[in-house]
Amino acid sequence: MALTKVSTAVVDMSGNTEALEIAKGTTTERDAISSPTIGLLRSNTTDNTMEVYTNNSGTPGWKVLKEGGNALPALVVDYLVVAGGGAGGMIGGGGGAGGYRTSFGTGNINGGNTATETPLSLSISTNYSITIGTGGSPTTISNARSGSGTDSSIAGSGITTVTSYGGGGGGNYSAANGAGGGSGGGGASSTQPRTGGARVSNPIQGFPGGANATSSPYPAGGGGGASNGGGSAAGGLSMSSSITGTSTSYAGGGGGGNQAGYYGGSSNTSGGGGGAGNGTTDSTTGGTATPNTGSGGGGGGFDAQNGTGGGGGTGVVILRYPNIYETAISAGGGLVRQVDSTTVSGYKIETITAGSGTITFSLV
Repeated sequence: MALTKVSTAVVDMSGNTEALEIAKGTTTERDAISSPTIGLLRSNTTDNTMEVYTNNSGTPGWKVLKEGGNALPALVVDYLVVAGGGAGGMIGGGGGAGGYRTSFGTGNINGGNTATETPLSLSISTNYSITIGTGGSPTTISNARSGSGTDSSIAGSGITTVTSYGGGGGGNYSAANGAGGGSGGGGASSTQPRTGGARVSNPIQGFPGGANATSSPYPAGGGGGASNGGGSAAGGLSMSSSITGTSTSYAGGGGGGNQAGYYGGSSNTSGGGGGAGNGTTDSTTGGTATPNTGSGGGGGGFDAQNGTGGGGGTGVVILRYPNIYETAISAGGGLVRQVDSTTVSGYKIETITAGSGTITFSLV
């Protein structure tokens, strides 16, 4: 169709009191446009937004046109913050799970109730600090404790800092109690009572580690988990979250080791799920927890030699926010992340798996 210039504009519809209907279609149809040119305008029926093809950020691409006034969705961010898990002990207790805190779905607040925390109300162009906890490392020093995990956190101006505390390390044969943490580590294998580590109480975000049993095969205590405490060898159970759109378990306690390889008999050395390490019944190393689960490592066992514990799992921070926003990492921040905008309609899921640094939100 030919257009005739009738004024200073290419098209003059000033005498029409109706409205202009422009091209519209789905995101898939938009992406099929071959070699779009700068300035194209369309209605996206997938996201119910108006889009323009622009180069204002230095890279050509489709951008959403923003409404004026106060019509923009607020920058409300749901979170899951899991700290690093503790390591299992040598012939010892299972590592405690890293602290588990969330504003999405069910959480472990006030000692196991299913209340959730409040989502974060953030601002654009403001730096927010993110830290991902590391998992604890095992040690071979008798009567000591294996390493505890370190904290994961979100902090920044105008918000209350969200900190999940690292899981406690498991006690080493034969005199060490488990270390305290987000969830406590298990007590060592011994003929004498060895207690599990306490959980952090401000706020509560996990459970205590288990005590050992003083009868053959002398199972060490399991590490505490996000759902319950460690038992005699068995690790405390993990907690599941669907913040990513898929149910995934985190923060299970490591299973305690025992001396069944020497004395015979057996006991439950299972970790509490969520990638937690299992304990062992002989001199093999306890199971290492899965990375980015915050779960505890398994305790080593004994037959004729000492079995060392397994390492704790690293932590994770997951953010869920409206897809009209995006984030940038400050230079040199060191954060490792993945952003997914396809699994939950209307939202971006940002999973941060390592490092410490700052992120800043802006409109797309």
